[in-house]
Amino acid sequence: MPRILTYNVHRCLGTDGRLSPGRIADVIAAYEPDVVALQELDVGRIRTGGVDQAHAIAQALGMHVHFHASMRVLEEEYGNAILTHRPSKLVKAEALPGLAGKPGLEPRGALWASVNLGGADVQIINTHLGLRRHERLAQVNALLGPHWLGHQACRGPVILLGDFNATPRSRAYQRLTSHLWDAQALAKLPKPRATFPSRLPILRIDHVFVSRGIAVQRVEAVRNPLARIASDHLPLLVEFHIVRGKAHQTSMAHMHG
Repeated sequence: MPRILTYNVHRCLGTDGRLSPGRIADVIAAYEPDVVALQELDVGRIRTGGVDQAHAIAQALGMHVHFHASMRVLEEEYGNAILTHRPSKLVKAEALPGLAGKPGLEPRGALWASVNLGGADVQIINTHLGLRRHERLAQVNALLGPHWLGHQACRGPVILLGDFNATPRSRAYQRLTSHLWDAQALAKLPKPRATFPSRLPILRIDHVFVSRGIAVQRVEAVRNPLARIASDHLPLLVEFHIVRGKAHQTSMAHMHG
């Protein structure tokens, strides 16, 4: 059964002040995911020793990496990645809209890879949204629009995941769940799993959203001792299977009832 994990790695800087891509890779490896969506990676940046964190983590996990720099200054890059050991191809990697009149906001982006899981091509989109409400809404609207989820190539099972900086009470989250299902809601957990901050998680801002065709089996916020110090976010793991046909639609229909 495929597993996907989303993880804001905070440039591999732990809550103990230590920089360690190796430690991040160890946290991930213990769960043997098929696909990993990472946010806040440094590539060739002086502040993190010039390391290509995306490649370092991918290499430690024996995975291929698709990286998109949402920010680039000279040789230094910062952004998000999709890692997998399954056959995959990068479909698209682009900036998301910011706010007009606020050029100082951190640029945001998303990347979309088609990954073959269990014989089916799953469209996986990883993103990290902005900190301001209006900015997030503009970014969510872009993701739901014709260039991303509304694109003709975005057929079949879709998983949109990452750090949305949006709690379930936010408009951005509610806009997304009018199109996709929150994996945590489908997993029928006794209570939802928060991922931030890692030492004492109270906020649910890292999400995995799925389309029809994805049947969620299990969701876990990874809360072991290593995960609590490796980054300021906890990873969120989702185990699922791909459903062919319409059988599971009836079981999912109640959510929109």
